[in-house]
Parts: sequence; C-alpha cells; structure tokens
Amino acid sequence: MTDNKIEDVVIIGSGPSGWAAAIYTARAELNPLLFEGAINNENYANGLLPLGQLAQTTEVENYPGFPSGDLSGYFNTAFDERKSEELNTTHHKAGVSGPELMELMRQQAKNFGTRVVTDDIASCDLSSRPFTLKSLSGEEIKTKAVIIATGARANYLGLESEDRYKNHGVSACAVCDGALPRFRNQPLVVVGGGDSAMEEASFLTKFASKVYIIHRRDEFRASKIMAERVLANEKIEVKWNSVVDEVLGDEKDGVTGVRIRSTVDKDKTEDLACTGYFAAIGHTPNTSFLDGQIETHENGYIKWTVPFRTNTNIEGVFAAGDVADDNYKQAITAAGSGCQAALDAERWLEEQE
Repeated sequence: MTDNKIEDVVIIGSGPSGWAAAIYTARAELNPLLFEGAINNENYANGLLPLGQLAQTTEVENYPGFPSGDLSGYFNTAFDERKSEELNTTHHKAGVSGPELMELMRQQAKNFGTRVVTDDIASCDLSSRPFTLKSLSGEEIKTKAVIIATGARANYLGLESEDRYKNHGVSACAVCDGALPRFRNQPLVVVGGGDSAMEEASFLTKFASKVYIIHRRDEFRASKIMAERVLANEKIEVKWNSVVDEVLGDEKDGVTGVRIRSTVDKDKTEDLACTGYFAAIGHTPNTSFLDGQIETHENGYIKWTVPFRTNTNIEGVFAAGDVADDNYKQAITAAGSGCQAALDAERWLEEQE
C-alpha cells in the first residue's frame, strides 16, 4: 500500500463472508485488501479477534464439504510447516473445527492474492469517492469500493463464569451447537424471553432431555404464537422471574449447571443441573466504526437497499454476512452473501469504468 494508491476494493472483516468475498474478488483480479481485525485485549474481550465468531467454536458439523474425518494429512499440504504443525497439535480428527475452517478459508484467499492486514478499520469517510478508511494504527486507505463483513457479536449477561466456559457448554447458537454429543439427552438451559429464545429452546428439544428457559419477568416478550408453542412443549420448563447468577462447572466437564436467583425474592436461589447454557438475548452488529453513515434497520443491522443484492444506501459500499443478517446467522449463509457482495462489487466497478 502506498499513500497515493487507490484500491479497487477493501474488505473489512474476516469471518466466512469476508474470506468468501476475498476469494471471489481476488479471482476477478481486483487485488483485494482485507482488514482481518487487530489482536488486542479489547477485541479479545468483545469477541472481535481475527477469523470471526466461528474461530471461537469447536466442532463444525453443518458446513458442507467437511464430513467427519481426519484432516491432518490435508493440513500438511494446504499450509506451511509452522501452521500445519500448529493445527495438527489441536486437531480432534473428527471433522473440521471452527478455527481450522477459518484458517482454510484464509489460506485459500491468500493463495489467490488477497493482501491481509491484521488491523481494524477504526473510522471511515464514505461521503465521497474514493472512500477514505483509517486503520487503528493510523494508516489511511483510499478505495473505490468497500465490502463490510464485520459480523455481529452475541450478547451475553457478562458473567465471568460465562466467559470461562465458552465452547465448553456455553453457546449463543443452538442451531450451530445443539446437536453436539455433550448436549444430547441432557438437560439444557436457555436464557431469554424473546422470539430468539423461543426458537432456541424449541430447537434444542430435538436433542435435550429437558430444556429450562430462564426469564427475568413473569411473561415472555416473544410473539404470542412462539410463546404458546414453547409453553405447550412438555420438554420445556420455564423458570419465571429468575436470572442467572452463575454458570457452574469444572475444568474436566465444562458446564455442569447454573445457579439462578429470583427477581422477586433476592435471597432465593436454585441450582439447575445441565450440560449446556445457551444465551438467547440477541446479537449486536459490529458497525460502530461506520458512525451512522450506512443505513440500518431498527435493530442495528445494515439494510440491503436493492432486493436480493448486497448494496447499501451508499453506492460502492456493500455488506455481507451477519452484519446484515438478523435471521439466519450461519457460516454457510454468511459465505454465500460474501460471494454475492464480491460479484456485486465487481459488476459495480465495471459499470463505473
């Protein structure tokens, strides 16, 4: 990068959508520049480290093309010696894990020429083209097009014990993790009272022996039909007027239960045995660096302004993955929209020239 160079496209974010966008734009010879995020304490605390949320999960059973099997031999040919040794040290030999899948995507994008910068975009000026982006380290980048793929972070209660057992029984995605062996035929806990919590709890009843919903009020915020469906399910028990005080567990088994406290009688607590704790209190899209320049829905997710396209309200700026998806939030849908954003950006650039 040089001070006077204008990039064709800059991709911000390094989850499945960002790497998919990088692969497609690189193969289109757009020489993409991708900012994968900075490695610092703040990003670690907020779940914003490079490679996205998927890098913080364990087994990935639902990404097409990765059935159960030993990938160690493949790692030896796909990566350099240092990286392959690093991955093989932790490889569970039962399919692909989240970190492994993201490293494979990253390597694939680099193989096609994607330039990767381990830094955040801290601010941007999208009022005129070329757009101006400023990194956390102070670098200024000019670009014709931008693909925003910064994702959304799951909301948690903020308990220290939540963080301690993440990926060891604590999750924020039942669809992603609910079918894993540790959750099958075991009691599970879902925290929340909106439609997301109802969906998570209903889904988990396919695998769990019992599902507890912990809700701080005496009625759900969810839509009536969703709430009625949950209340009619014999596998679900609601703990009304309750909050989670602590996630219980140990180093060997991970989550073994939760301690809940009554919101009516503060001295009343109860321990519930469970092997899984699912936070279903929403997600927060990572858009603060945009400073309100991109139009969003009321819930903060970026709005696609052209049907079935990844266009935003600013020409030349496209959005992909969970930052614009408040519905599916899956790795495969994120990667698909990353492909869409790359094609949309490529075609838009061709039109401009």
